Amino acid sequence: MTPLRQGTAQQWLCEQILGSEPAAEQEKPKPRCSQAGDRAVDFTATTPYHQREGHLRVPGNHTERIIAGGGDDRRDGESGGRQEERGIGLGARAVNQRSRAVTLSPECADQLSAVGMRWT
Repeated sequence: MTPLRQGTAQQWLCEQILGSEPAAEQEKPKPRCSQAGDRAVDFTATTPYHQREGHLRVPGNHTERIIAGGGDDRRDGESGGRQEERGIGLGARAVNQRSRAVTLSPECADQLSAVGMRWT
């Protein structure tokens, strides 16, 4: 969702008549993640699953729990030093990547193959 751009008069009306104030930074929605960011999240969740299970035959409904923060694995790119546990729909992501295998970049396909991705 694109934030609304208000003119000076509209902003004044909102502040004076409605009593509204601009949203604080923590109230603003997180920016959308790029494909590179999605891929980083995929590998953040894929690696522990592969190490634990020894394969990437992930059931379609599997959710992998990861600790995010302190690095580039958060969707907003700014961890602020906080760590949080997140659930990543690893099963759905694996199914999607298998169905899009032909359109994946060679680098991405090689990375997934290196950690044991089952393509069929």
